[in-house]
Parts: sequence; C-alpha cells; structure tokens
Amino acid sequence: MHPLRAYFESEARLWTQLPFDRVDAIIAQLERARAEGRRIFVFGNGGSATTAAHFACDLGKGTIQPNRPRVRVISLADNIATLTAYANDVGFDVVFAEPLRSLAERGDVAIAFSASGNSPNVLRAVETATTIGLVTIGFTGFAGGKLKDLVEFHVNVPSDSYGQIEDVHLALTHAICEMLKLQHAPH
Repeated sequence: MHPLRAYFESEARLWTQLPFDRVDAIIAQLERARAEGRRIFVFGNGGSATTAAHFACDLGKGTIQPNRPRVRVISLADNIATLTAYANDVGFDVVFAEPLRSLAERGDVAIAFSASGNSPNVLRAVETATTIGLVTIGFTGFAGGKLKDLVEFHVNVPSDSYGQIEDVHLALTHAICEMLKLQHAPH
C-alpha cells in the first residue's frame, strides 16, 4: 500500500474511536459560554498552539450569527510579548497560567490542546483554571497523559502519531464551529 494512503486510512480509523458524546458536551459548554457572555481561553504548545489559535479565530469570527451573542475567545498562545516575558522572567511553565489569573473569572472556559497530555505549562494552566472555577476541556492524543485526569471534559485521539493527533484535533475544532453555527442558523 502507498504510504500516503496508509497514513490517511489509519487516520480515518481514528474517527471511529472518538467519543462524540463528549464532543456534544463540549459544544453545549461553548453554547452556554456564548449565551452567558463568558470568555473562552484556548492554549497549547507547538502545533497545538496553532490549533488553539486557529480555533480561536473560527470561534470568534466563524460562528457569528445574526441575533446571537458573539463568542468571546482568547488564544493565550498568541500574545508573544506576554508569553516570552513570563517564560523569561518567571518560567515557561507559567506562560498560560499567569494570563489566566489576570483575565479569567469563575464560569469562563479553558480549552487545552496537548498531544501528549503532559506539557507542564498546559497542566499548570488547567490547574489554575480549576482553582479559579473555569470549566476545563482537554484535547489529547496518545493515552491522554496527565491532562485527561485534570479536565472535566476530555477528548482523546488514540494515536501515537503527532501529525494524526493534530489533524484530528483541527478537524474537530472545525466541526465544533460548524455545529455552533447550525444550532442557531436562521430558518
């Protein structure tokens, strides 16, 4: 079999293993946040940082509907000045936790992307979010790492391929945004 075909066939099998009931629960939390004017904070490292940034764009712009509140979303990976200041002056493990302390309020939502589920700065941010009283959501790969036990809502892509995990995470964020548009599309 051609290696590209094998890659995509393997990735296609991952879709049959996803907990779509958990994705539905995440969509419900995002709907609640939108209706209540809560903020949604997204974050991750490396490829997961770009997934978070892309998701923030799609949530903020791509879900706008007439006569519906807008989604209030912030990607904590996008402010390079704040991120590098905390990394340099305090430590890389607080680059997401400290902005959450400044910006988040009880009832807001924190969404973590981590293929391994073990990124120290992501774990610290989720711990901080929990302390503040945020709803916590995690998207992971591999076996879920430590993150799976720290979040209220967890979606795991059961793969050890970073590329496939990140592919599925990004496609899931697109699907979530589509569901947020469809649920309140004008009739």
